[in-house]
Amino acid sequence: MRTRSGNAAQVVVIGAGMAGARLAARVPGVTVIGEEAHAPYNRVLLAEVLAGRYEPDVIALPPAPVRRGVRVVRIDREAREVVCDDGGAIGYGRLVLATGSNPVLPPLRGIGRALPDGVHPFRTLDDCLALRAAVRPGTRAVVIGGGLLGVSAARALAECGAQVVLAQQGEHLMERQLDAEAAGLLRRHLEALGVEVHTESRVRGLRCTDGAAPAVRAVEMADGYELEAEITVLACGVRPRTGLAVAAGLDVRKGVVVDDELRTSDPYIHAVGDCAEHDGTVYGLAGAAIEQADVLAEVLAGRTAGYRGTRALTRLTLRSPAAAPVTAGAPGGLDLAAFGDSRPLPGDDVVRLADATRGAYRTVVVRGDRLAGGVLFGDLAAVGTLARTWQDDEPLPADMSLLHLLTNDGGL
Repeated sequence: MRTRSGNAAQVVVIGAGMAGARLAARVPGVTVIGEEAHAPYNRVLLAEVLAGRYEPDVIALPPAPVRRGVRVVRIDREAREVVCDDGGAIGYGRLVLATGSNPVLPPLRGIGRALPDGVHPFRTLDDCLALRAAVRPGTRAVVIGGGLLGVSAARALAECGAQVVLAQQGEHLMERQLDAEAAGLLRRHLEALGVEVHTESRVRGLRCTDGAAPAVRAVEMADGYELEAEITVLACGVRPRTGLAVAAGLDVRKGVVVDDELRTSDPYIHAVGDCAEHDGTVYGLAGAAIEQADVLAEVLAGRTAGYRGTRALTRLTLRSPAAAPVTAGAPGGLDLAAFGDSRPLPGDDVVRLADATRGAYRTVVVRGDRLAGGVLFGDLAAVGTLARTWQDDEPLPADMSLLHLLTNDGGL
């Protein structure tokens, strides 16, 4: 028998990630339904938990009223209610989809409906804790994917004392954020921490043990080379989680399509965070999720507000594992930041400053009279002013020397 709760004025949020938790903090009386048993947490800091630097309670977000461990299985738009796997139904006046995203599982030989033992996605706190429990000093670990998530996982595993190989199909690490020179510095830093980096390396499949419970033993590369692996981490990107929206008949492309008020094709349903597509863009960034939740809180309160997109800064901090040998190439820590489009187009002006001795690198791209993007590696003294200038999208002063953009105060 199905039991129904809620009322016609209630705001119901499906998803207790960063977007859902932020909305709960801003909207009184909201009902949040979350699949995970954990309280909401900061997903950006999962690599710190994997490394053992933080315990899970450290990354917890401010308390929010969440129905934990409950999965919504259907949206009934006509009745305006959501049906849960525990047999209950919750009525809503406004529904918010904050369902996030799922890790991409690459179509590799050896990966079926169930992942072999030793193969781990790296998306949730449970993923993180399972991986941390499996790693021991000397464990042979292969990370597939050299984006932000893969680099973070490789560094964290190295900090746990694992023997880490990072396999990236593209030409260089973090292709979406970094230019080739900055990616080269990042690679050298990882290698100094003991991470073996392979770029332009396509993975063909996994070699696993036979039997009812197969376990990974090696990662097979396209050229026939095998990387021994007791643990394999899949860091191949994420995909918006849109199944509920599709089943409910909402407009879905890459993500759940929303307008400037984060409203879907159903005027009583909104979407925010990784599952939402605004103006053709799915951001998949914590900053965008928070900004969207803040705008939607204003909309739900009856105030005029609109989302115009997010200009987000990507930042990553690398620290040397305590167990790593001290070498000249392995500093105690390193920061990088990237924003906008760091790959110049014809006609753009590019300014670079590099200090090989300190392992510092800065570059900015100026397109017309505006800052198009940039990368800072090792020394982030100018990042605040540069990022604000880019986010504000204002013309640069006509009499400014481009070199001044890279001084410690951003030249402004």
